[in-house]
Amino acid sequence: MRIPGELIPIVLFTMVPITMIGVPIARAIARRIEHGVRGSSAPSLPNDVGDRLERMEQAIDAIAVEVERIAEGQRFTSKLLAAREDAGRSSALARATD
Repeated sequence: MRIPGELIPIVLFTMVPITMIGVPIARAIARRIEHGVRGSSAPSLPNDVGDRLERMEQAIDAIAVEVERIAEGQRFTSKLLAAREDAGRSSALARATD
């Protein structure tokens, strides 16, 4: 197959601008893909946000400990009241049988 002589400059003058425009576009797309993958895997937070989150975590842990203490006190009080009620019933039964 024979290529006509006037086709060579036409191809040259069309491929140079396409290459000059296409290479920067391809690089920009590659950077966006690379930064998008890297950015989504490890988001960076400012230092003050990290410190604030750490203080919130410590406060929540302290609240959880206090709530557990309150719950333990409630269980203990309920146990004492139940034992007192059982002792009252058993003494009442003992007096009734006498």
